[in-house]
Amino acid sequence: MSAKLILLLVAFIHSTGYTGVALLMAIQSACIPIPSEVIMPFAGYALAHSWIDLVLLATVASLASNIGSIPAYWVGARGGRPMVERYGSYLLLSRRDLALVDRFFTRYGSITVLIGRMLPIVRTFIAFPAGVAKMNQIRFHIYTFIGSWPWCFALAYIGMRLGASWDTNPKFKHVFERFHLGVEVVIVALFALFVASHWKNRIRVGEPTAS
Repeated sequence: MSAKLILLLVAFIHSTGYTGVALLMAIQSACIPIPSEVIMPFAGYALAHSWIDLVLLATVASLASNIGSIPAYWVGARGGRPMVERYGSYLLLSRRDLALVDRFFTRYGSITVLIGRMLPIVRTFIAFPAGVAKMNQIRFHIYTFIGSWPWCFALAYIGMRLGASWDTNPKFKHVFERFHLGVEVVIVALFALFVASHWKNRIRVGEPTAS
């Protein structure tokens, strides 16, 4: 992430406050990969000056994650497996993916969402398979909040504690920029790996479905 982009993000959070953090976290929870690993540390840096601020930030971000996940959950729940089988080729999904989701939710149930919300990248997309698996929506939102809160709190805490070094320690600024660049590289690499591994096995429109 370039220094200019970082300044823009910090300026946006400074100018919009908790509303901007909620908007960004809702977007990233709607299967749009804006990493929370980028959003929350800068939110902690820009807005958190006490433990109360950290608690409020984590709570707002977790509630926003719930709100943002609603469309993805309902697309999965309303369309379900038939929709994925019909349009899976456009999403590079395979029947192996569907079977894996079914097995995982059948075996682990709600804990799947709880753990998924604590994992980078996975937390962005977990709402859709939860909907496909027809997970109870109230339970889904409870576990989304419980799983999101400590993750958001920890990232905001890092931003608050280390943010003071941003203007006083050039070495820290360099390391912080490299960290976010690393996050972006990992996301791009995982996306490329996903495309490469799923292209041949994607579900094709009109292909007979398995019984």
